[in-house]
Amino acid sequence: MTDSDLIRAARLARRHARAAFSGFKVGAALETADGAVITGCNIENATYGLTVCAERVAMFKALSEGHRRFRRIAIVAAAAMPTPPCGACRQILWEFGGDLDVILANLRRETGRYRLSALLPLPFDGRQLE
Repeated sequence: MTDSDLIRAARLARRHARAAFSGFKVGAALETADGAVITGCNIENATYGLTVCAERVAMFKALSEGHRRFRRIAIVAAAAMPTPPCGACRQILWEFGGDLDVILANLRRETGRYRLSALLPLPFDGRQLE
């Protein structure tokens, strides 16, 4: 799977977003170690606090389907500037995916590329619980 394919999958997932309150639709496509692609989109709720981001939807779907190892994630939003994952998503992606490649894009082009460790320096994870 190419980067373009992964971004395309995230763009398609974005179409299913439920963003009635913010209007800010996001799609994510998470590639597993064996090449499967699991997608997610943001789902908003009137209370906002119960909203779930596209990145967490993709990761939770992947985990619930038995996937345990991941390569990279593409995240798409209709914004000119790069739209990185929020703090909660960075934490979940780190705990379950490790130091993933994170590809950011909008509806027309790639807008950024990072290692998750660059977006979440000094992460909290199971090592602190030992």
